[in-house]
Amino acid sequence: MATKRALITGITGQDGSYLAEFLLEQGYDVYGLVRRTSTLNFSRIDHIQDQIQLVSGDMLDQTSLTRTITAIQPDEIYNLAAQSFVQTSWDQPVFTGDVTGLGVTRILEAIRTVNPDIRFYQASSSEMFGKVREVPQKETTPFYPRSPYGVAKVYGHWITVNYRESFNIHATSGILFNHESPRRGLEFVTRKVSHHVARIKLGMTHELRLGNLEAERDWGFAGDYVRAMWMMLQNDEPDDYVIATGKTHSVERLVDIAFSCVDLDWHNYVVQDERFMRPAEVDQLVGDPTKAKTTFGWEPEVTFENLVQMMVEADYQLLKDKRNS
Repeated sequence: MATKRALITGITGQDGSYLAEFLLEQGYDVYGLVRRTSTLNFSRIDHIQDQIQLVSGDMLDQTSLTRTITAIQPDEIYNLAAQSFVQTSWDQPVFTGDVTGLGVTRILEAIRTVNPDIRFYQASSSEMFGKVREVPQKETTPFYPRSPYGVAKVYGHWITVNYRESFNIHATSGILFNHESPRRGLEFVTRKVSHHVARIKLGMTHELRLGNLEAERDWGFAGDYVRAMWMMLQNDEPDDYVIATGKTHSVERLVDIAFSCVDLDWHNYVVQDERFMRPAEVDQLVGDPTKAKTTFGWEPEVTFENLVQMMVEADYQLLKDKRNS
């Protein structure tokens, strides 16, 4: 039996790096799409770079995507590339729409042109629910995005459904709720918290500035969530699935656990700052993963408490090693 080939867009990101690791463990030949002109951070895939093949391409360029897919002839494509930070989407709304929204159309059009039998995974987002219509949110919950990022993700989601229904492409969307890890970008609140807690414990800073401490999210571990992506594409029938823990935690709870990992009281270090408040805050995002569980048996394995501890310990070690080097 021939070795399966997978193409991952956004391979240098948090999810891309975990997915690449997972697919290598499953015996895949793994290819990653990277932009030739950009300054890329390969730190997340340094340890596996000799096991994967990086190819040049751009989510803004139809021709490069078509050429890449023609050259690789992948069995599966995982589209994880996006301008993925909600706050930045307010500063760069047009760019966010072009990459995060229209970029999906470009890949689907390339699949339709090159080989409609390629299985496609689209990284949809809980931010599509935004001003939620029901709690918890499931696959049938109406979308009401509250940021340019959320709006772009809704477009990407529905164009995936359209290509699935119009051209019989095996196109699946995973509506992933917040998923974190030590590889999360520093601009995201979970990593911002774990990084600052480590810095405070090491005496490198004395405060952590945050926005809305009452905001609640359904947070899981990225390693669990990429496993769900793969499981979706192994199904005979393409569909859409909410991937979440089904439990919600406030930013304050996140902070409390993180500081307790280093035996500190967060009240002595956290300062609320209006600069970090969203123009339009989303309501309670908490997903119902029942469909994924019943259809292909997916369940999260890492608890929220263990996730936060994992992130704090990783940042503490990272900063300690840097300081001592």
